[in-house]
Amino acid sequence: MASTLGLLRRLAAENVDFVLVGGMAAVVHGSASVTEDVDVCIRFDEPTLRSVFRALEGLNARERMNAARPTLGSDPLRFVGYRNLYLTTDHGVIDFLGELTGLGSFDRVSAHAVTLQVGDFSVRVVGLEDLIISKRTLGRPKDHRVARELELVLAQSRNSKT
Repeated sequence: MASTLGLLRRLAAENVDFVLVGGMAAVVHGSASVTEDVDVCIRFDEPTLRSVFRALEGLNARERMNAARPTLGSDPLRFVGYRNLYLTTDHGVIDFLGELTGLGSFDRVSAHAVTLQVGDFSVRVVGLEDLIISKRTLGRPKDHRVARELELVLAQSRNSKT
């Protein structure tokens, strides 16, 4: 978990415009699920990718979906327009997603994001209702379990406000 937080802290320190999604977002919202990677939604444009590269500097970032496991390299422009980028680093696995299943583009995900405390810093996190939609849309058994758990968290949140 410490290395996962380290990855997020690096992104935040470099002012990467991102939204935390996936399993770690579920944990931040109150899920008891366990995750070993970080999923973030970003724009695959030049400014964002330059910030990502600065954040990952010195972490031996490698493309994990490529059998050759090439290093990330030094040219962020080659990734402009990508939809996803799956990496392994010395601090763990991080997936950069250009859109979120069930929701759409970064702009849509970002529009409903909330700012939450993660460790000793704040990050934007996909909204709870949006995360439930995404988990339901993914359709995998583990995502359905997390969606049910998050629905309980949402119900408790609504009940505490009344």
